[in-house]
Amino acid sequence: MFCFQCQETAKGTGCILSGVCGKTPEVANMQDLLLFVVRGIAVYNQALRKDGRSSARADKFIFDALFTTITNANFDKHAIIKKIKKGLELKKDLSNQVTIEHAPDECTWYGDETEFEEKAQTVGVLRTSDEDIRSLKELVHYGIKGMAAYVEHAYNLGYENPEIFAFMQYALAELTREDITVDELITLTLATGNHGVQAMAQLDTANTSHYGNPEISEVNIGVRNNPGILVSGHDLKDIEELLQQTEGTGIDIYTHSEMLPAHYYPQLKKYKHLVGNYGNAWWKQKEEFETFNGPILMTTNCIVPPKDSYKERLYTTDRIYTTGATGLEGATYIPERKDGKQKDFSVIIEHARRCQPPVAIESGKIVGGFAHAQVIALADKVVEAVKSGAIRKFFVMAGCDGRMKSRSYYTEFAEKLPADTVILTAGCAKYRYNKLPLGDINGIPRVLDAGQCNDSYSLAIIAMKLQEVFGLKDINDLPIVYNIAWYEQKAVIVLLALLALGVKKIHLGPTLPAFLSPNVKQVLIDNFGIGGISTADEDIAKFLA
Repeated sequence: MFCFQCQETAKGTGCILSGVCGKTPEVANMQDLLLFVVRGIAVYNQALRKDGRSSARADKFIFDALFTTITNANFDKHAIIKKIKKGLELKKDLSNQVTIEHAPDECTWYGDETEFEEKAQTVGVLRTSDEDIRSLKELVHYGIKGMAAYVEHAYNLGYENPEIFAFMQYALAELTREDITVDELITLTLATGNHGVQAMAQLDTANTSHYGNPEISEVNIGVRNNPGILVSGHDLKDIEELLQQTEGTGIDIYTHSEMLPAHYYPQLKKYKHLVGNYGNAWWKQKEEFETFNGPILMTTNCIVPPKDSYKERLYTTDRIYTTGATGLEGATYIPERKDGKQKDFSVIIEHARRCQPPVAIESGKIVGGFAHAQVIALADKVVEAVKSGAIRKFFVMAGCDGRMKSRSYYTEFAEKLPADTVILTAGCAKYRYNKLPLGDINGIPRVLDAGQCNDSYSLAIIAMKLQEVFGLKDINDLPIVYNIAWYEQKAVIVLLALLALGVKKIHLGPTLPAFLSPNVKQVLIDNFGIGGISTADEDIAKFLA
């Protein structure tokens, strides 16, 4: 195997023996093969689209399969093999509808399962020998993967954009070209960012249209004395249907990690048995899941496969349930929706009835719900605070959390920021500082949480609104510093989207991506001012200078 798609990749260069995330070489290789099949399907469906005959089944398969390969989403080799087989059947069906001259290898291979492992060895990241071409191809690839996550969440709420589907498949088809140039790939990278903005905007519309605009909300982080189900991941449709099916049952629903912002939406917070948030960022789940006692529903990526000793304790009660693009061997999978009906969560509900209430691991409340509509409603107050000098600068500290000790930098950075600064955040990076007593500025909390990593678009909208209010020609003239923690591919598309919106001088940490070659890294530095981080003290001094 070779994988360097996440920030924690081994030695900062690439995982070759097993994934730091927990995936085995067999799972990694099957994911590579699934991506290979996806690229072939994209080539065929793109050709059909030109004739006005594109396949909706192919559209869905592509974004679902891409989501399956995001870091920490699916560790079930058998489920991935099953998806590969479905993909090969779909590709064969599409190939009977259109002829492609000089088809790339992705289009011409139809092997059986006995050939899967052998073929997988030739289609991974290292299939491209030129370092810069490989780097740019993977940058686009990971951006498209992140885009697929936004597209799938919107799709689940009934929102689709054929233009986004068409671009994703065009980009995937371009990645099959052996003659593609660095300049063409740079253009494709920027186009990926532009379409990333569209995908993020579509999801924002889907969420707010369906659930209402997030509201400033206090969220309980303690527990009640009822059996509970803990919901992790990002898919709001899943938690909505679970809330509907558990209403009146005496079972409490708790959010975990990136599902915390469910408490901010009016149409979700109306459920009285949505009682609180349990735990912290995804990487602490093994210890926190153990004390929860009840079953856990993983709706999307951010799974940490348990080690054997932990698995023995956890799986004796089969407490992990997966759904959507997720998978974990030994866990119970809840099937997709069919014929317009809800997912059937009865198995996890019955399981919860047999469980003890969760054990409290903390108490108190945290505040969130500062998405763009809420912050724009406070625009006059914010602008006045900036003009009076009460707020000197905003720090966008969105993104992901992770296990590395170096991520304590973000807690230290937040603690040491002067009292006249405000943090804008989204994603699980917030767990590094959202429980710190940082106070407020004239009633404005110093940590404004917009929601999930999926809600990073809110931070862009806020910046553009402030640019308009202050009458600035350049978004980079705002008193905003971008100090973003990244982990996986959704962070990649957020970065590319920000670049497409004209934002420069973004700092990424705790390390820059391993998939950026020295030359590609230099292009990003020269053209966009991308930078890394040093120490909290040094960076604060630099950012406030």
